[in-house]
Amino acid sequence: MRRLAAAVLTALALTACGNGASGTKDGADTLTEIDYYEAAPQNTQLPKLLDECGAQAGVKVQHQQVPRAQFMPKLLQQASARSLPDLALVDNPDLPQLAASGGLVPLKELSTDGLYPSIVAAGKYKGDTYGIAPGVNGLALYYNQDLFTAAGLQPPKTWDELTAAAKALTKGTRYGIAFSAVGTEEGSFQFEPFFWTAGASLSRLDSPEAIKALTLWKDLVEAKAASKSVVTWTQADINDQFMAGNAAMMVNGPWQLPTLNKKSDLKFGIVPIPIPSPTAKPVTPLGGEMWTVGRSNPQREAKAMSVLKCLLSQDKSLEWSKAAGYIPSNQAAAAQLAQSDPQLSAFVEEIATAQARTAELGTDYPKASEALFNAIQACLAGGKSPEEALKAAARK
Repeated sequence: MRRLAAAVLTALALTACGNGASGTKDGADTLTEIDYYEAAPQNTQLPKLLDECGAQAGVKVQHQQVPRAQFMPKLLQQASARSLPDLALVDNPDLPQLAASGGLVPLKELSTDGLYPSIVAAGKYKGDTYGIAPGVNGLALYYNQDLFTAAGLQPPKTWDELTAAAKALTKGTRYGIAFSAVGTEEGSFQFEPFFWTAGASLSRLDSPEAIKALTLWKDLVEAKAASKSVVTWTQADINDQFMAGNAAMMVNGPWQLPTLNKKSDLKFGIVPIPIPSPTAKPVTPLGGEMWTVGRSNPQREAKAMSVLKCLLSQDKSLEWSKAAGYIPSNQAAAAQLAQSDPQLSAFVEEIATAQARTAELGTDYPKASEALFNAIQACLAGGKSPEEALKAAARK
């Protein structure tokens, strides 16, 4: 009986090791992966890449998709139990919180040569790299070419030009510009290009520069050049408004291109986000997800690193970005994509000076973001002045 009990315990131990995978003693023939992609093309293209890179590394990668709202709570729970999946694709603002849990492996052996420095910096926590993005996204200004031509306008480069164009193109049920000021991280993300380009800092939400940026948005809404509904519109909603001809311009990302390009009667151009003055430094937030490796055992971690090397290679980075509507993190691949697809050139141009949302505050970013999007709501929908709304945000 003692020998039988010992045999059972040994079998159970072997089954439990390796993060839930089976096959070899260390479980390194099957790896686990998790992400939150719920829609095409991301959720259809990613499994193919995982299969290809897994085959190169000699492993099978089990893919799991979790709804976005449940994603980080699940990962943090797993991190506290040291049972994170071998590979996780996490939103870049969430990386510091996950790295702080101690459940991630530093990616010291992975080369970042050829990647944009801004993207490499976004994956660091306390000096070590814990996440690397295969591709990123950002925000630029879309404009209706037919409407601009009819009005004799050129795409705006400065805030004054943006305001003038938005007012000139507002007519009937059509607004000059649409942006998302919704009360979520999406609203902060859309506002940050204006906030940072003005010279504002997340460590001081009520600075004169921050007030200047929010005043721009408030003036556009009060002049009826932007709809009051921007406080409820998501980025998908403003894309619908632009496609329907209800907005002559919009602030949006490259992930909208597959949908926009299907509308053959819509002629549009894309330029970088306008800046306060010709001498201002353009700064947009980096969007997109980063690959991370969960702690397990040396064999599994080594296999996960091998898969990750493949996913981050120039050709796979380019393949993924083309499919997902992203910009490759590899500078050569990004230049190649911009040359082959001029629609993406504005997004590629902005990456060099883009900034990770967590660059200033690290794990405290979500608190600042929440205070910021609440201030935007209070100003645009609640009747508060930019100063009042941002001072309240700063107190929080």
